[in-house]
Amino acid sequence: MLRHFTLEYWIDDDWYVGRLKEVPGVFSQGESLEELEENISDAYRLMVEAEILHRTMAQTKEIGIEV
Repeated sequence: MLRHFTLEYWIDDDWYVGRLKEVPGVFSQGESLEELEENISDAYRLMVEAEILHRTMAQTKEIGIEV
């Protein structure tokens, strides 16, 4: 399945650094914009795989917290 995201990027010390605006925590870098796009795609896929693994292993419990 193809999903579309917004890649926000900037240049820092000759490196392209970026993040997916719609997915907090997915950042990467590359020596070119093309490499950044490849690396950010890999970072997203790894995050999704980790989330799937976590969901299969995690248990839940409701707790009360005084606020």
